[in-house]
Amino acid sequence: LCLFVVQAWQDAGLVLSTTSNEACKLFDAVLTQYATWTNNESLGGIDGCLSKLKAADPNFTMGHVIANGLELIGTGRTVRLDQELDSAVRAMVALSKSQPLTERERLHVSALDVFARGQLPKACDLWEQILQRHPTDLLALKFSHDTYFYLGYQRQMRDSVARVYPFWTQDVPLSSYVKGYYSFGLVETNLFDRAEKVAHEALAINQTDAWAAHTIAHVNEMKAEVEKGLKFMKETENNWKNSDMLACHNYWHWALYYIEK
Repeated sequence: LCLFVVQAWQDAGLVLSTTSNEACKLFDAVLTQYATWTNNESLGGIDGCLSKLKAADPNFTMGHVIANGLELIGTGRTVRLDQELDSAVRAMVALSKSQPLTERERLHVSALDVFARGQLPKACDLWEQILQRHPTDLLALKFSHDTYFYLGYQRQMRDSVARVYPFWTQDVPLSSYVKGYYSFGLVETNLFDRAEKVAHEALAINQTDAWAAHTIAHVNEMKAEVEKGLKFMKETENNWKNSDMLACHNYWHWALYYIEK
């Protein structure tokens, strides 16, 4: 796992407003685990990395963005009922106003601010603004992907990834996972054969991509290919079972085939 330092983020066109290389590496570690559905225990998992990230640079706005964003995207907490989360979001906004941030970073703060107040489509609009100028901003892409999913906006979920897809060339870290995201948008808009092809492309690069495997589970379900679905889940189980954020859901899909059978 190669984690980006300050200069590497700048070179990628994704400036992070901190002087701490450690904070940048921990931001990368959290983002990578979120993007790949897997808590990396050798790094301390997402929670461990977030704790170390806050300690590395308490005033790193994008550190606050990813921490608050993951709480909000998790949907288990709301600022209306959770004073701690409400305070955290307010502190993030206040911090952003006290620093000379990039426009991209300011948009990230604004997106979470409106998301926290229940304006999910508006949050997606702001993430899309980021992606127009920064198509390889994985945090904006994943936050919008998940939020479109919550909203049931299947076409937007597909097209959001499709617009940036050409920029995710093989040399860009985690690009194969973007294939997985794209494949899910395709299956959710009934483009089953294309979805399966893209998902298999993702798995050919990284067989542990649990979201790409999840796409194929959907394809086989939608095409009523029960035996094919059972065979695929059994053969690939060892590849995706350690993706702890998604494995349980993939097992649920596996169970659906038995119900159909």
